[in-house]
Amino acid sequence: MKLQCDVEVVNRMLPTFGMKSRGKGTRAVLSIGKHLDKTTQRSNIYLMICTAKDRAGSKYKLKGNIEKFFTWFVEEGKATVRLKEPAVDICLSKADSNSLKNFLSAARLADTGSDTSSLPLSTLTPVRARDVEQPKKKLTIVSKKDYPLTSNFPHSLEQLQVSYCKLSRVDMRMLSLKALRKLDLSNNHIKKLPATIGDLSCLSELILHNNHLEAFSEALCLSTLQRTLQHLDLSQNRLQKLPAQFCQLRELVNLKLDDNALLCLPFHIGRLSKLRFLSAAHNQLAVLPGDFRKLSLENLDLFGNPFIQPNPLDHKMQLTFPLPLQELASRAVANLRIPYGPHLIPAHLCQDLEIAKTCDCGRICISFYIKTAVSMNLHQVSHTVVLVDDMGGTDAPVEQHFCSLSCYSEFLDNSLQRGTR
Repeated sequence: MKLQCDVEVVNRMLPTFGMKSRGKGTRAVLSIGKHLDKTTQRSNIYLMICTAKDRAGSKYKLKGNIEKFFTWFVEEGKATVRLKEPAVDICLSKADSNSLKNFLSAARLADTGSDTSSLPLSTLTPVRARDVEQPKKKLTIVSKKDYPLTSNFPHSLEQLQVSYCKLSRVDMRMLSLKALRKLDLSNNHIKKLPATIGDLSCLSELILHNNHLEAFSEALCLSTLQRTLQHLDLSQNRLQKLPAQFCQLRELVNLKLDDNALLCLPFHIGRLSKLRFLSAAHNQLAVLPGDFRKLSLENLDLFGNPFIQPNPLDHKMQLTFPLPLQELASRAVANLRIPYGPHLIPAHLCQDLEIAKTCDCGRICISFYIKTAVSMNLHQVSHTVVLVDDMGGTDAPVEQHFCSLSCYSEFLDNSLQRGTR
């Protein structure tokens, strides 16, 4: 029975001498096995702790020698074994919780002197240096010749950068790194992202700068990335649009979309309430979605987009009289905030409600409306704004929807009055 974890052996007599323990564990391999006691010439079961400084190991007798187990945090990979002789506490941390439970069960059986024939005992021999090395948390590969072809990535990695390796797809071995917090695959040739990236349940930073991506899938937007992803860099790719579900990534703080071919930003971008840094320079944006007004940013960069010059009189009419019954019903559901879902109404009606527009009057319209664009100073949504164009402007056109002719007429009247002042 072996266990890899961090270990600190604390002498309980230290406080008597006015001393404190170091409070920090050392990477170690723990083994439970039989050892011949040269004094009594009897084999007893011992716990052996091997570290990088003591690869031969220190042995502690187990039978009848355990005073207490402390297992309050065993689910977090932590436990303490208190020995009677010597008077030490063996503090375990950073262990796999299931392996730790099995190890403690074996130690308990050895302590009680139960039938040891069923115990998975190990040979108490010195360990290899690599077995007691601190787990590798960060790995950077910036050359194809350094890319591991025959060996796996260390499972303890929290940060992985693989750049300039001409990868055409994401290596599936990376997707087994469950502790990964930052994945940097910039400057490769990746065309498509596997949905299983969403299984990296700790991933907070995903950098895909300068690849060949043509899409960001709905599956990724609906994965566990919703709860973890804070930094996303999709700059210098070939994206023309992002899915409506993109705005489910509500933990995003920093989003980079520069140098793509985006024709529009996600309809519900205002739902990214934690977003503070947004750059979408050098795309094909002609107008911003109306939901853009809800953002509260620290820095915004939209330089180099072919924004239209907004004209309130230039509008798109998508109204019929009278309004269809489906439109009236959908508006009522949205305006009265009636709960809905695919278990209550057809899925396509749910999708329509998900992209409902808000009129200038505050009411909702779905598929029938009048649409125009109005100019908005971007300082309304961001503390710092990079100039939109070479002329020094910080205004950009934002979509505006109207649920009726009367709302649109009132808007035009107000615009004309402002224009004559």
